[in-house]
Amino acid sequence: MDEHLSEETIASAEVFKGKLLHIRSDRVRLPGGGESVREVVMHPGAVMVIASLDNGRLLFERQYRHPLQRVFLELPAGKIDAGEHILDTARRELREETGYKARTWRHIATIHPCIGYSDERIEIFLAHGLSYVGHERDHEEFLEVIELSLADAIAAIRDGDITDGKTVAGLLWAEKIFSNAWPLPA
Repeated sequence: MDEHLSEETIASAEVFKGKLLHIRSDRVRLPGGGESVREVVMHPGAVMVIASLDNGRLLFERQYRHPLQRVFLELPAGKIDAGEHILDTARRELREETGYKARTWRHIATIHPCIGYSDERIEIFLAHGLSYVGHERDHEEFLEVIELSLADAIAAIRDGDITDGKTVAGLLWAEKIFSNAWPLPA
């Protein structure tokens, strides 16, 4: 159906293989018959959790992000390990990073944050019925956990205090679901 827009990979070569990311260079045939090169960052995928406390506030993390050399305000998230089910990843990341576990989980969306150069996907979960059980952060993980109301989080987007794309997308979903404008996915 979309063949008139599709590119065909002619050749592919691994350029870099790191701990988290792999980069390949693909030579492609364009729909018009010409050729081009596409550099692709391969990512194992991630989850993000919209964790709603009984008081109506959401859990956030303040964490330093080296590529931009500053602290960001984000929803809890983390990488999917090889062979790990996405719900298990969500449970693990929420517990490790925030110290909370949830009674109720709902997968609400999949987003692709960098479609121009990466195959990364982020699976978004909604978690309710939280109870604090203590965090289990990795020895390389330093962050602060804070609570914000959805209204304050939306204002933080407007004011430029939240600029992380996955968090912005997650809060759009939260706002629509909590206001009943969008039904929860089946």
